[in-house]
Amino acid sequence: MALAREWDDLVEQVRAIDGFQDFLRPPSLGSLLRAASRGPVVVVNISHWRCDALLVRSGGLETLPLPGLTADEVSRRVTDYLRALQDDLTTGPGMSFREAIEARRQARRERERVLRSTMEWLWDAVTGPVLEALGITRAVGADRPAPRLWWCPTGLLTLLPLHGAGHHSAADGRTVLDRVVSSYTPTLRALSEASKPLAEDTDRSRRLLFVGVPDVPDQLRLVEDVTREHELLRSRFPGGIEVIEGPDATVQSVQAALSGHRWVHLSCHGQQRLDDPSAAGLVLSDGILTVTRLSSARHAGDFAFLSACRTATGGLNLPDEAITLAAALNYTGYRHVVATLWSVDPAVAADVTAAVYPELIDQERRFLPDRAAVALHKAVRLLRAEGRPLDDWLPFTHTGP
Repeated sequence: MALAREWDDLVEQVRAIDGFQDFLRPPSLGSLLRAASRGPVVVVNISHWRCDALLVRSGGLETLPLPGLTADEVSRRVTDYLRALQDDLTTGPGMSFREAIEARRQARRERERVLRSTMEWLWDAVTGPVLEALGITRAVGADRPAPRLWWCPTGLLTLLPLHGAGHHSAADGRTVLDRVVSSYTPTLRALSEASKPLAEDTDRSRRLLFVGVPDVPDQLRLVEDVTREHELLRSRFPGGIEVIEGPDATVQSVQAALSGHRWVHLSCHGQQRLDDPSAAGLVLSDGILTVTRLSSARHAGDFAFLSACRTATGGLNLPDEAITLAAALNYTGYRHVVATLWSVDPAVAADVTAAVYPELIDQERRFLPDRAAVALHKAVRLLRAEGRPLDDWLPFTHTGP
């Protein structure tokens, strides 16, 4: 009983501290609504009983039933989606070179078919009804500003790209990409925290930290693409860059350097662990910089560009925990995070890098991370307009305000 009273006293002391009023309490509705100050946040709730979208706006909360969405259908679609995205597109023994090439082409065609079917289903079951309820019913031209919208999916839906939902072959504007600029947030509270302006800190470098790991054992070599991104940022980034590259890009050196930089660009391989997402991470010269290690520190960061594969995908066992590299960096203090949902062609990642950064630098040579979501949106629309397959542009995501 004495220990219980001591516990209660300590909790009350914590709640008396400014900013900790909700300690060990569910957050108040008012505090959650602040997350929607810049635009609506859509929390999609998946349940075996019913599925709904919670439309969170600064003025209140609306529940939108989604009768076309079921937990069983989500599970089936995610299974097909993950199977199509498997990296193992190699061929069986005894195949000739020509047969091997044709087998890979067939696998690519099947991946594109599954992606297109999944995006059309997501539009019909989730995003189409949501945008209709929000009054966002028309496509916006590429030369006009589009409204902002944040997605906060739950359950297995966290593995699917809501931002790319739509009938892209119909050319009638029934796509999320044509109507809104999409961002993700792991939670409403995380979005509220990330929306706060970053305090100026003279101890933190005004240069961009560039981490490049072009060659590690048992991984595709990235020499040309890492070099391309390095040269682009070296020549264009205001204030210059600080480089950790090759054998110097160790787990310890990169983790230590993150704490001293507001902005970071990581050009390397990413490792996904669907069975243990906290063990996923960035493949560096001497090992994996895991989600667990990244989450062990706080960073007053403003922008992180993860030019690495599978950095915005979580796990199957705990999908609601939002355990991804992108979410980890966002939680630990990086306000804006650009990441990918699955393995991308390194040349495509370099193309996106080349398209995004010029949009973040104004005429006075100032770096403006708050433009990140719009810059990525423009880059992705450009890739689609060029006739690139879904597999090229769909995986890129923005997390943050």
